[in-house]
Amino acid sequence: MTGGPSTPGGPVVVLVGPPGSGKSTVGALIAERLGVGYRDTDADIVAAQGREISDIFVDEGEPYFRELERRAVAAGVAEHTGVLSLGGGAVLDPGTRALLAGLPVAYLSMEVEAAVRRAGLGAARPLLAVNPRRQWRELMDARRPLYTEVARVVVATDDRTPEEVAQAVLDALELKDV
Repeated sequence: MTGGPSTPGGPVVVLVGPPGSGKSTVGALIAERLGVGYRDTDADIVAAQGREISDIFVDEGEPYFRELERRAVAAGVAEHTGVLSLGGGAVLDPGTRALLAGLPVAYLSMEVEAAVRRAGLGAARPLLAVNPRRQWRELMDARRPLYTEVARVVVATDDRTPEEVAQAVLDALELKDV
């Protein structure tokens, strides 16, 4: 299978994974290598709302944010034919998981030590604000099976550069650079 702008039927790659796993950075690299557009559902929400996700959580609560997220993912899957990155919690919604069935989804996995190094576990991460290591482990215990359920491939990001992860995703999904 080759990627490219003429790939019909939704995104050519969908990236899922925990906060700080590199979905945005890796997604942009993959899009560049495939010669397609890049879209991030969290960025779509921020643009539409005119405020950061952490502010939405504080002002409106998690259920409100999850509804915005569900709609952003549905729009991205329906409209975007390039690389699509989903927010870390998008897989919590059963409807979203159903939408991802059959799509080329890559789960970018990472361990807590890498998350601490990369994301600092807390800065602008509303679900990780207090005791971030414990909360990250609990979050991953709940989400890991869901990431695995929707993923066609799992790519470990620990101790890899974004370029190495991007290449691993392309190889695992058998996609060719343009």
